[in-house]
Amino acid sequence: MRRVFAGIVMALTCVSAFSGAMAQNRPLVPAEKRYLPYTGEVPACDSPWVQGRIQSRFYESEREFWGSGLQFTGFDQFREIGFRSNGPDYIPRRYCTARGHLTDGKIRQVTYWIGEDLGFAGGDFMGLFAFAGRTNIINNWGVTFCVQGLDRNYAYGLGCEAARP
Repeated sequence: MRRVFAGIVMALTCVSAFSGAMAQNRPLVPAEKRYLPYTGEVPACDSPWVQGRIQSRFYESEREFWGSGLQFTGFDQFREIGFRSNGPDYIPRRYCTARGHLTDGKIRQVTYWIGEDLGFAGGDFMGLFAFAGRTNIINNWGVTFCVQGLDRNYAYGLGCEAARP
């Protein structure tokens, strides 16, 4: 019985080692060199377009889902916390934080990321029109954000951790 158990453990160890080696040895193709390549151009953290997307989408969700009417009046202290942190073969993303000033007089930390060519999938309807031609005539970036203390259903985990690199 011990020999059978030892054999099973040895087999599982070999399979685990082999699959781990396979995952590490996969070819890394930078996103810019794919058949339908990415450009690697992602707006800056303090881009007015990004601020506008966060403001409008936050207001929409507060009004529609939470009934609060809470809005951002502005942002400051922008900081990039990562760029392409997942590796060169993944979708280019810029991770940022900023302080958001709200209509209730409070200041809250906003953690967000901007991804290239995520238009419709990233929550931005305008990207749907540019997806087929992979052009940025109509901007094709997606913005995902979390407002600390206002993630009422903890979609991004405690302290907005899932919105970070």
